[in-house]
Amino acid sequence: MQRRLPRARSTFGVVGFLVVMELGSGALQGWFSPLLAAIGRQFDVGPGALNWVNAMYMLMTVACVPILAKLGDMFGHKRLLVVASTLVAVGSFVVAFAPSFEVFLLGRALQAPLAAFLPLEFAIVRARDERSASKSIGVLVGALTLGAAAGSLLSGLLIGAIGDLGIVLLIPAVLIALCVPVVVLLVPETTVRRHGRVDVIGAILLTAGLLAVLTGVSNAGTWGWFDLRTIALILGGTVLLALWVFVERRIQDPLVDLTMLTRGGIGLPIIASVLFGAQTYGGQTASFLWLLGDSARDGYGLGIAPAAAGAIIVLYALAAFLGTLIGDRLARRISASRAIALAGVVAAASFALMICFAGVSALFITFMAIGGVSAGVLLAVLPAVVVRNAPADSVGIASALFNTARTAAGAAAGAVFALVMTLFVTASTADATTDAQSTPLSFFAVWAICLAIALVLAVVGLRIRATAPAAAPQSAPDLPTAQTIEDR
Repeated sequence: MQRRLPRARSTFGVVGFLVVMELGSGALQGWFSPLLAAIGRQFDVGPGALNWVNAMYMLMTVACVPILAKLGDMFGHKRLLVVASTLVAVGSFVVAFAPSFEVFLLGRALQAPLAAFLPLEFAIVRARDERSASKSIGVLVGALTLGAAAGSLLSGLLIGAIGDLGIVLLIPAVLIALCVPVVVLLVPETTVRRHGRVDVIGAILLTAGLLAVLTGVSNAGTWGWFDLRTIALILGGTVLLALWVFVERRIQDPLVDLTMLTRGGIGLPIIASVLFGAQTYGGQTASFLWLLGDSARDGYGLGIAPAAAGAIIVLYALAAFLGTLIGDRLARRISASRAIALAGVVAAASFALMICFAGVSALFITFMAIGGVSAGVLLAVLPAVVVRNAPADSVGIASALFNTARTAAGAAAGAVFALVMTLFVTASTADATTDAQSTPLSFFAVWAICLAIALVLAVVGLRIRATAPAAAPQSAPDLPTAQTIEDR
């Protein structure tokens, strides 16, 4: 008689361990923004250099996440999760003990595999139980969102109370280091493998192309959109990406199987992730600046104190966490495509209402929070569709493409929206100097663009189809199932 382990309990335990990872991951992602001023004082660098604290991390995530996820598909997702978490722990200690700003940025680059945690974890939870994978993904994304809010709040409180930047930076380093043995000892390895060779040429072309385009777009506000460096990087990166597509279509073991994007049910969700990243992350800066701006001093804004604005940011994150919790339930009740479309419509409505009630603090904050709930629903439902539609041996790379597309779109949209805001300025004179000052119209223009993007997202969402999860395995007395063999 063959013995089978209780599947649901095993899956619940695995997700619980991975939730610990995502709480730590989220805390680290939210840890640095409140510390930027202290980092500038510690290393005697100005605002321009401080932009690289987050830019270095973002650019390196684009470079490493698809590669780590693909290696996970080929050699084991747990194995690569151990590698990624170890690199992040090392990078976090480098950041905490950095003797110079250059070494600090090196540590931030080593922290970039943090963004690979989710794609690798998605593959692990699908391998454990495909039927509950969507719910597990919502829980993991919710833990990441909650951890980011807690990390941002806690680091701000600690730097104010302790005043020692090194100690404050050491706390997430220890937390991430503790996650490594959790993965090694308590997380099971996946068994499905993608056979073939490592596509080194494809990895180089994709990484170089994405880095070039994003570096050009990210620095366009400083260099100028018509600066030779901006044009060269964007055009050069585009050429490299086109060459990458050409190569991937012609080799036997590509980094990304492009037919998975065009005919495998992954393409539309990734397009939706681009739209989601653009309207959510690209528009956040304008919304938070509006909270902090003083209409008498700046010509726009609600004049909310920085401490109160920080609390509102936490409220937005909690609203997104709520959305991740209800996302799977909503998808099960009305279908994933309708849940995505509904979230897009709600996001569009929130932007419209933010424009209409921009001068009323309570209403503006309420509509921001409603937008946060819709963002949470999309954060839970979209990756669940990607994981469900992806082939069993390509879940890691499919999830990585989803995450990378969303991050890249958010970064690019932020740069484009910064350009948009410069089109609606007014001249202000103070102390015999004349400065360009943003006007409310510049914020309304950004929110209106986000509204339009959200509506397009809703239309795309209606065309997305999710593959039904595999039926529960049935055991027969004379023919053991694959799962029975695996669990014995």
